[in-house]
Order: sequence, then structure tokens, then C-alpha cells
Amino acid sequence: MPDSLLPLAIAAAYLGLVNLLTYILFAFDKRRSRARGRRVSESNLLLWSAVGGTPAAKLAQRRLRHKTVKQPFARQLNLIVWLQVLAVVFVAFPQVRALIWQGVDLVQGLL
Repeated sequence: MPDSLLPLAIAAAYLGLVNLLTYILFAFDKRRSRARGRRVSESNLLLWSAVGGTPAAKLAQRRLRHKTVKQPFARQLNLIVWLQVLAVVFVAFPQVRALIWQGVDLVQGLL
């Protein structure tokens, strides 16, 4: 594998593992909720989503019908999704980043 692809391979492996673990945690929590057993905390579910498991969390929500109505959990998960989308756009598109910094400079100039 060329050295230039190594960071992408590491990122893909990381995201694959985090998403697998996130889905397993959601499934385990769903099973425990049905059995009225000890549950996975919402903060842990949100943490695993925030560190890269958002796709698995949203998939688990739909497939398992888990944590879809519960508020504020669903709202917090959606906020994590939007923050991650904004972070990707900010990093991946230098033009957007430049526009954002221009807007920040403009606002600072007005204050």
C-alpha cells in the first residue's frame, strides 16, 4: 500500500470499528430494555456516536426502533450529526473555510 493511502486506511479501520461497536451497544441496550436489565447509559451511547459512530447510531435507531422518540436523546444525537457534517465541510472544503473566516472577520470588524 502506498504511504499516501495509509492515513485513509487507518481512518477507515477506526471508523469501521467504532461503528461496529456503536451498533452493538445500541442493540445490547435495546435487548436490555426489553428484559428490564441494566442499560447502557445514554451518555455512553452519545459518546460512541460523537467519536465516529453516528452512522451506526442512526442505523440502529431505525432498524431497532430504539431511542427514536426519547427526548432529549434523539435531539442530542441529531445535533452530533450536524456538528460532524459541519466539521467535515469545514475540513474538506477550503473555500467554505475561507468564507467562514471572512464572515468572522466581518463580524469582528463591526464590533
